[in-house]
Amino acid sequence: MRLASFNLENLDDAPGGEPALEERLAVLRPQLLRLDADLLALQEVNGQKDGEGPRSLRALDRLLEDTPYRDFHRATTMGLSGNGPADKHNLVFLSRWPIAAARQIRHEKVSPPMHRLLTAEPPNEEAEAVQWDRPLQHVEVALPGGARLHVINLHLRAPLAAHIPGQKSGPFAWKSVAAWAEGFYLAAMKRCGQALEVRLLVEALFDDDPTALIAVCGDFNAEDRETPLRIIRGDLEDTGAGILAARALVPLGRSLPKAQGFTVLHRGQPLTLDHLLVSKGLMATYRSIEVHNEWLGDELVDYATVSHSPESYHAPLVATFDLAALTGGLSRP
Repeated sequence: MRLASFNLENLDDAPGGEPALEERLAVLRPQLLRLDADLLALQEVNGQKDGEGPRSLRALDRLLEDTPYRDFHRATTMGLSGNGPADKHNLVFLSRWPIAAARQIRHEKVSPPMHRLLTAEPPNEEAEAVQWDRPLQHVEVALPGGARLHVINLHLRAPLAAHIPGQKSGPFAWKSVAAWAEGFYLAAMKRCGQALEVRLLVEALFDDDPTALIAVCGDFNAEDRETPLRIIRGDLEDTGAGILAARALVPLGRSLPKAQGFTVLHRGQPLTLDHLLVSKGLMATYRSIEVHNEWLGDELVDYATVSHSPESYHAPLVATFDLAALTGGLSRP
């Protein structure tokens, strides 16, 4: 069984958009085919407006044409209205096997924290709710042989300062350090709040079944020892209680040398921002992991030197598990 995760970075087909969808398909489709995935978690799939009806995932449908994924079972997150996908950054999960259940979670387990903006112009008089930018996606896959696999697909908030009214002089320029600092604090609050919601979901799954098969994957926008990863993993060194060790999640990326496991290049620095974490029960069937970063471009260098790159600046990753061990002797088709 091959479980993969890939941030497609704003997959869209907007008229006149640059780069054109056809240019992106020529680059992204070979990457998807190389993954040879049975289960595929995607991030940053934009929705397209079709007349007066709800948005569709037309660009994704084009990408999946002439690939095995076209016929996979699919689950998609919805926009805030609940009427079709959101305009940007939907989460999509594709499965060779039936999807027994799928839902999205946004402030179901963690209420929005309240914060009064301190540097806004004009100043805020009252505290406001700080809401997550995107939901989580929880999918339950019915594997052959009867086993159930829980996959949590996520895209955590990027470590870029959140908007503060009246405090930007340009897309990336701030009027004061204080305003930038407050925006950066809000972004960190959102990212850690999302991470807490993931961990509470994992806890609920373990409460129902201490041996649950769980995988958490996607764009975490954080490296191994940063706070969001620590919240989601629940390492024994952090909880300090041996009785909780079975509830910790294992980062599969540690199977690779650090020089090989990076998923993003930022100003010449290799970073691992995309991860695949698994429960101890699923870890028993784990065999290998790959990070397809051979042609990964530097997101900052390319932004300054390449006109409308069609590539994603995230490398896809794929882990292999022994399906026979999960399902009592059945193998993948």
